[in-house]
Amino acid sequence: MFLSRSIGRTALLAAAKSESSTSAAAAAASAAASKVPNPIEQFFEADRNPDDEKPVYGRSWKAYELRLKSWDDLHKLWYVLLKEKNMLMTQRQMLHAQNLLFPNPERIPKVRKSMCRIKHVLTERAIEEPDPRRSAEMKRMINAL
Repeated sequence: MFLSRSIGRTALLAAAKSESSTSAAAAAASAAASKVPNPIEQFFEADRNPDDEKPVYGRSWKAYELRLKSWDDLHKLWYVLLKEKNMLMTQRQMLHAQNLLFPNPERIPKVRKSMCRIKHVLTERAIEEPDPRRSAEMKRMINAL
């Protein structure tokens, strides 16, 4: 009986070692796979430790600041804000489904205000455009945002 116990223990130890080496290989493979960014991860904020301090988020963009930016810069900023808004809305919906509170709900209005101000600045530029065809084209593009 003692012999069967010791043989059983050695078999278990060998199995545990092979599982740990297999799990180490799996962990290495998953670490390599995690280096490739998953596009869906852009819709989720990076996990933070709850013990960390509450992060401070910036303010919304002011119209006078946006007037100084070029068309391309405003276009890039629009899509950055759109990604941020989608990420926040996804996070809010997931937490709502789990009956949890959404941290920092004041971020969504800041993003929306900035997006509205970008549209306002672009509309101002379209109105000031002397060429009516180009102005109409710009207005169509702005309304499609």
